[in-house]
Amino acid sequence: MSDASTRARRPFARGLPLAAPLRLGRPSDTWFKPALSVVVASAVPHLALLATGRLDLVMYTMAGSLCALYGHALPYARRARTVAGVVLSMSAGLATALVTASLTHSTAVLVAVGALLAAAQKVLCDATRIGPPGHVILTFVSSAALFAPQRLGQVPAHLALTLAAGAVAWLVCVGPALIRREGPERRAVARALEAAADCAADPGPRTRNGAAAAVHAAWHCLLVSGRPTPVRRSLERLVAHAEETLAVPPPDPDRLRARAALVRARGPVPEPPPGPGTADALYGSEAERPALYGIDAERAALRASGGRRAARRTLVRSLGPGSHLLPVAARTLIGCALAGYLCAALGVGRPYWAIVTAASLYQANVTLTWNRALQRTLGNLLGVLVFAAVLPLSRTGPLALVLCCLFFSFAAEALITRNYWLGSVAVTPMALLVLEFGGSHPAGELIGDRVLDTVLGALAGFLAATLVTNRRAAGRVERALEATARARTEAETAYAAPSAELDRARRALTASLVELREAGDTAAGEWWQRALPERELLAAEQAGHRTLAATAQRLGPAARAPE
Repeated sequence: MSDASTRARRPFARGLPLAAPLRLGRPSDTWFKPALSVVVASAVPHLALLATGRLDLVMYTMAGSLCALYGHALPYARRARTVAGVVLSMSAGLATALVTASLTHSTAVLVAVGALLAAAQKVLCDATRIGPPGHVILTFVSSAALFAPQRLGQVPAHLALTLAAGAVAWLVCVGPALIRREGPERRAVARALEAAADCAADPGPRTRNGAAAAVHAAWHCLLVSGRPTPVRRSLERLVAHAEETLAVPPPDPDRLRARAALVRARGPVPEPPPGPGTADALYGSEAERPALYGIDAERAALRASGGRRAARRTLVRSLGPGSHLLPVAARTLIGCALAGYLCAALGVGRPYWAIVTAASLYQANVTLTWNRALQRTLGNLLGVLVFAAVLPLSRTGPLALVLCCLFFSFAAEALITRNYWLGSVAVTPMALLVLEFGGSHPAGELIGDRVLDTVLGALAGFLAATLVTNRRAAGRVERALEATARARTEAETAYAAPSAELDRARRALTASLVELREAGDTAAGEWWQRALPERELLAAEQAGHRTLAATAQRLGPAARAPE
């Protein structure tokens, strides 16, 4: 860390891209899962309220229905716990907002509570790595509830509606386990095989890091999937094969892609090709495979009380005083409060839109936050035009309003994986149509307020991101460098150890390399900090991947090629 490059200073601010954040990408391979889930989870309570003539309560059931957006990349055992936690977190945030709204009508107090909730939700979602859509849905619901008329006696019934809808969302998310129990694991392994094929076809730092991250994600998915089954055993072998190809690239990467396609399909899991020597020598018999891969020992450690305590300690550290998440939480708090008070000062009747806009911007660093601000602003401005076009149709009857909301719920999830701004084009009319369940509002007022809130929220949010410094980003890189060095040493030491111990050491090294790349990417887009030790980063990644390659072939440190 004493290298001169570490002490050098970069320019305080970097150029911000304009076109790149708006380019469309390929849709996610599972975009239809959250899209269909949220439609089904919303349709059940929506139609029930329509039948009883109480569509004015949609806001409370929608809070529970939106929980169906979470957990689709997780195996079903972990997904069940995760979605249940999201439902409880959603209910807790909503309860806080409803009680506050019933006790005070002070805009200053309501904005302050909304900003505090947004910051807490942001930190909690980042610390638990809940994944998309992250804290934005929680903040949208709690902020809207703060400015909804409420009496204290109504709160229990409204929370009961949220919990009931959340139970439906939980069933929708977990129900597919009855049809295809190992579906999430198969998709994670298929991604690892595809990433390994990309790395073999075009070797380089980008594809190598992407493949390492995909392999790590696949191992983690299998690790938390529950008890081993014959299908999961076969998937473990395929991940080991994908990991081996990172060390010895196959002559034909298309075979890896073909296996990935078979893994995604509904047929039996394909067998990986034999490695050097016999297949039994490489993989062991069925009884020996758990010892070879070591994954059963890790599963047992996770189930043990010590493993659970270690997981809780990790979470507490990520939320502690030295956490790298605290600057982002401070940005969220200040940006949301500034946006809300600014809109309130200008007489906007719904400052929670500005709070949600500001909260949705905050990503890992300033550059990514700028990208999201650009995407959110463009998407919302186009979205109000879509809302203006569809409003006459939605007002033809209650059923038409319900169907319009369901359509935009599906469209938002179908489009958002292409680019966030494209998804926002569908999210905006859906959010505006929700207000119609409580009664008609002047279209011009809704559109004007939403445009003003979007612009002010984006400006206030990005201003807070630039002014609140994140000097801890560089410190996170230094800690990641040290952790990678330790993991590499342990992997080299474990070369002579039993296979299970070596395999665990290799997975720990892979995890440290993934964390190192994430820390480096985060710090690279941050302002107001010292320059990154880029040479050390590159050298640590190269050395770590060489160690992974060597241990994959059961080679000792002396057999590795020099730098």
